[in-house]
Amino acid sequence: MTDAVLTPTPNDCELPRIRAQFATFNEAIDYAAQSRKGLNFHDMRGQLARVYPYAELRADALMMARRMAAAGIGKADRVALIAETGPDFAALFCACVYVGAWPVPLPLPTTFGGKENFIEQLSIQLTSCDPKLLLYPEEIAEMAAAAAARAGCAAQSWQDFATRPAPECELPQASPDDICYLQYSSGSTRFPTGVAVTHRALLHNLYGHAETMNLGQNDRCVSWLPWYHDMGLVGCLLSLIANQVSGDYIKPDAFARRPLAWLDMISRNPGNTLSYSPTFGYDICARRISSQSNVAERFDLSRWRVAGNGADMIRPDVMQNFVNAFAPAGFKASAFTPSYGLAEAVLAVTVMPPGEGIRVELVEEERLSGAPRDLSRPARYRAIVNCGKPLPDMEVEIRGEDGRPKGDHQIGKVWCRGPSVMHSYFRNPEATEACLVPDDKGHTWLDTGDMGYTANGYLFIVGRAKDMIIINGKNHWPQDIEWAVEQLPGFNHGDIAAFAIEMENGEEAPAVLVHCKVSDPQERIRLRDQIADKVRSVTGMSCIVELVPPRTLPRTSSGKLSRAKAKRLYLAGEIVPIDLAA
Repeated sequence: MTDAVLTPTPNDCELPRIRAQFATFNEAIDYAAQSRKGLNFHDMRGQLARVYPYAELRADALMMARRMAAAGIGKADRVALIAETGPDFAALFCACVYVGAWPVPLPLPTTFGGKENFIEQLSIQLTSCDPKLLLYPEEIAEMAAAAAARAGCAAQSWQDFATRPAPECELPQASPDDICYLQYSSGSTRFPTGVAVTHRALLHNLYGHAETMNLGQNDRCVSWLPWYHDMGLVGCLLSLIANQVSGDYIKPDAFARRPLAWLDMISRNPGNTLSYSPTFGYDICARRISSQSNVAERFDLSRWRVAGNGADMIRPDVMQNFVNAFAPAGFKASAFTPSYGLAEAVLAVTVMPPGEGIRVELVEEERLSGAPRDLSRPARYRAIVNCGKPLPDMEVEIRGEDGRPKGDHQIGKVWCRGPSVMHSYFRNPEATEACLVPDDKGHTWLDTGDMGYTANGYLFIVGRAKDMIIINGKNHWPQDIEWAVEQLPGFNHGDIAAFAIEMENGEEAPAVLVHCKVSDPQERIRLRDQIADKVRSVTGMSCIVELVPPRTLPRTSSGKLSRAKAKRLYLAGEIVPIDLAA
């Protein structure tokens, strides 16, 4: 089917918008189903293939909920769902909510790692969430069944599950403090920790999205983000339902093959005003279009009101390259909407007010590292992106190692509290207690593990605390080392992983793993030395440089580089550097 025979769900309708102000997500689904809005799924080339109004979603979800009840699935049971972008996953997620079970979105296989790695990762996550049932698309039946067998759980394709009986029954009443779903945060593959999110926390965060972005009656969303990641699931699916917004989707693998199909979809419907991406999505589009001259003829991005940025460190140079590439198509730099968040706070903690765009502050690297200023060397600065203001009813504090709050422009650990903060880590009280900390007033604060500072009510993120490299008492951010290597020709973001390793003498040294596409042995040695010289010139440190084969560095479920896993695999001998002596 094509756009010629299908009509997408509308942007506007007679139903008054409610900005996620419901007691439970069940109520949000029920209300959205009264509108003519819904979800619209597009094929690999961005052509409309399936229109799925919220009324149809609700009817399918209730039918599936009755099937689940008949199968013995009830309140607080977990149901693992392979998060393929499409109507089946959307209906099954909502079905779990209706029957009181906790849906657990899990990733599809990717091109990275291969079949056995996917089976192993999926079995570990299944063991962690202990589901009553795994439901999956039949195309991956062999892998899903193997993972389920290892984890000792039942499994069925959702096509087969849809043939099971669905007798009429009374579904349980949901409460705002019931767990709505479990979310695995990025990087939690080997030692996964499921974030338990209540209806109350979810709806508070979705309300915050709508308020901070000034969601209007005719806004519409376009997305390619995967639904097993919080930005895709919460920001681009659950938020649309709870705020009665129509959405257009292409699958993540379609974006990977044809990134510009994302921008084609935004251009095609005049109502497409909202879309989000990590930095790398904007980067790949700017790179892909750089050799083309028909930008103004092909795209119309003039109505793109909120171009959300999040999920990784926001890079101003990439954002500027995107503006340079797509300004002829009407894209406005002011549309960029940086944000900061994490799954432990549902999704967003801070969001930039619409229209303010990318704003940066230049901060001396000595301040970022906590070292005294070396007056013998010229000052070096790093651009730190403003990630906006807290959502309504959310508080953010910057604290030192002693736990005391810091003032503006003082770098410390980011803490937050408010209705969006998670309930707990599923069946992991130690991890829960480590990051959910009560104060002397009885308020519970979330230790995010991130480092940043505040200024005039805005939050600036400078890096992850757990990724920090400490050499001779001085702190170094791995992003700085990776950035230094990226400045050399032939390297892209994600080709480099920097971390600290312990030497035989007990001292720490920085190590850099770099994807190498060069085959000539002499050229490889020259490249290694060039990388070492570049890192030394930027950081003043000598480092260990290891060249590794392309596609070796591991990534999180959302596609980001996983430094911690890269370090672990390198030290275990599972990442084998290229032998330069050969």
